[in-house]
Amino acid sequence: MLVYDGECGFCARAVQFLLRRDPGGELLFAARDGEAGRAVRTRHPKLAQVESLLWVDRSGDEERVLTLSSAALTAVVYLGGMWKVLGRAGLLTPRFLRDAVYGVIARVRRRIAGRVDPSCMLVPAAEQHRFLG
Repeated sequence: MLVYDGECGFCARAVQFLLRRDPGGELLFAARDGEAGRAVRTRHPKLAQVESLLWVDRSGDEERVLTLSSAALTAVVYLGGMWKVLGRAGLLTPRFLRDAVYGVIARVRRRIAGRVDPSCMLVPAAEQHRFLG
């Protein structure tokens, strides 16, 4: 599951990008301030103030949450194919460097793409089940 800022235009475009390229059509999405996004942050209190995409990986009863560049690059790896190669190459970059780049983009993301009304994000009817409340 990918938890994203539902009011961020840059994040909305990233979600649309992933939605179009998801090879298995199984990736779930949750707005950070929605019920599912809040539930993840409640289960992981140290994430309460984190301003980042969250990649939530569940394996049985275990739940691992990645943040910052690790979350973004893991989402890219998930897409498979050439995206997987590019994402893995990015993950080879030292974390402090990639998180610094992520931080710069995060600070200017609303200037780049503006804000969106979460209710205005266009999701095809066939894909709406993938968006958790």
